[in-house]
Amino acid sequence: MNLLLWITIGFILIGFVVLISMKKDMESKVAFIKANKEDEGNASKAKSVIWWIWATTAWGIMSIFLVVWCFHYFE
Repeated sequence: MNLLLWITIGFILIGFVVLISMKKDMESKVAFIKANKEDEGNASKAKSVIWWIWATTAWGIMSIFLVVWCFHYFE
């Protein structure tokens, strides 16, 4: 099989593993932020949740790009 296909499959699978492993931690951070709305110490937790959302979005866009590229390459 082609290296591009293996890179695409690996990127998607590793991304899913990382996403699933970090999901519970992010849910607990969001719950903590919602419970302590007036606390000023929530800024760092909120920033980490926002970065996680951005990284997940970038991973999803890159995965879509790699899949489309594979289909274009193998046609």
